[in-house]
Amino acid sequence: MALLKRTSKKTDTPPDAEGRMPLMDHLRELRNRILISLLAILVGIIIGWIFFDPIWAVLKEPYCSTAQAKQLTGECALTYSGIFQSFFITLKVSAMVGIVLGSPVWLYQIWGFVTPALYRNEKRYAISFLGLAVPLFLLGAFLAYFIMDTSLGFLLSFSLDGTVATIGIEDYLDYILIMIVIFGVSFELPLILVFLNIIGVLQHATVSKHRRMIIFLMFVFGAVVTPGGDPLAMMALAAPMILLFAGAELFMYVRERRSRGSDEFAGLDDDEASPLDLSHDPADDLADDRPLDPEHDSR
Repeated sequence: MALLKRTSKKTDTPPDAEGRMPLMDHLRELRNRILISLLAILVGIIIGWIFFDPIWAVLKEPYCSTAQAKQLTGECALTYSGIFQSFFITLKVSAMVGIVLGSPVWLYQIWGFVTPALYRNEKRYAISFLGLAVPLFLLGAFLAYFIMDTSLGFLLSFSLDGTVATIGIEDYLDYILIMIVIFGVSFELPLILVFLNIIGVLQHATVSKHRRMIIFLMFVFGAVVTPGGDPLAMMALAAPMILLFAGAELFMYVRERRSRGSDEFAGLDDDEASPLDLSHDPADDLADDRPLDPEHDSR
């Protein structure tokens, strides 16, 4: 940490209007934002630890709604092995709660670190993205939780005759975590496309050209990332992604059309010449500015 030690006020460089800083100032700012993010997550972990019992009751409800959950004791039961496993499961659930509850803080810290490198109009959109990122992630997580009981019932329905499902608590928790993260992050992908369009990296023409391929890849993505290759989970993930993708493409189209209307040269390629105004001859201006010649006029 000695390299990150703040220098004296006499040697500190004044703030730049464009947000430029020396490398060590960037590192100090990154350190401070990471510490703030970790502190917010830690507060969320403490809250998750305190309210672990009601949180765990909600998390295990999808499994308890399946018929296989009551095969062992007649009641909803998950198994675990090892003396310390229950402690680490409690810590893992609390960490999940801490990341979710602290998401507004650490997302804001990411935005605060990146925003000096953006232009003014890009900063304006970045604030909107920050307000949409958390609700979209929570919407994806809620959808994953909503279909989880049906997805589990489908996967467990392939149990062989004469067998009893002994689902480990850690395996079940990993399944929940994977589903929530996959659905939550997938709902952010259209938002990333819009952001790339705003900063000029991705054009609507490119997206429109590969629309069919993108939709096909969404179905492939849903089939690959969902645990067990469940077709219900695949469709539940791909269908909202396609709808969000359509909304993102519509936004890109409208935005580019408006910007093209405000700038007469916006639709030109980099190597294309701008149109010339042939309605006015510059030679006329030279003729008007030429001094009068008395001899010429007398003639």
